[in-house]
Amino acid sequence: MNVRDMREDYRQGELEREHMAADPFRQFDIWFREALATPEIAEANAMTLATAGANGRVTARTVLLKAWDEKGFVFFTNYGSIKARQIAENDQVALLFAWLPLQRQISISGRAEKISLAESLAYFASRPFSSKLGAWVSQQSSIITSRKLLEMKFEELRQKFSHGEVPLPDFWGGYRVRPETVEYWQGRTSRLHDRFLYTRTDREAWSLDRLAP
Repeated sequence: MNVRDMREDYRQGELEREHMAADPFRQFDIWFREALATPEIAEANAMTLATAGANGRVTARTVLLKAWDEKGFVFFTNYGSIKARQIAENDQVALLFAWLPLQRQISISGRAEKISLAESLAYFASRPFSSKLGAWVSQQSSIITSRKLLEMKFEELRQKFSHGEVPLPDFWGGYRVRPETVEYWQGRTSRLHDRFLYTRTDREAWSLDRLAP
């Protein structure tokens, strides 16, 4: 196999300015619904989150979008995780949705901030019982000697909370990424892709520009 010879000609769609919504959130709603309706996309809400700490070292991982509106895009994590520690040092982050079966990407850059305790509590209450326990069990990103320790802790908590509600851990909750730029990318033939960039110009207004591929 020769990786340099692997290529695909993108022919599924196109983007024109007159077809773009007035703001990136309306456009996201359109594309997200189409991604949800595409059987080949297993988890349309999966997104890559890139963060960097004060030392400039960048890390990236896949997280799940759990809410979004005109204020931003929300995900949840352990506040002791690497991503959370980096956000505490540098709140500038990037998100990437890669919907390859549609030959589309959405790139988002902006600032991450913790959501309110009430918002985190409301989401945590909606999680399955086992997912609630998982939030308590894992000291995310810490070094562990074996998986068995996790399983033993999980079983201990399963018995402890078997007859009651699982409380929200004080080390777990959500972040909202407030976007400053949002780019919509549609693959086109001959690598002449369509790219449109929304840039925030003030609290509620956005500019829209076509970018060279």
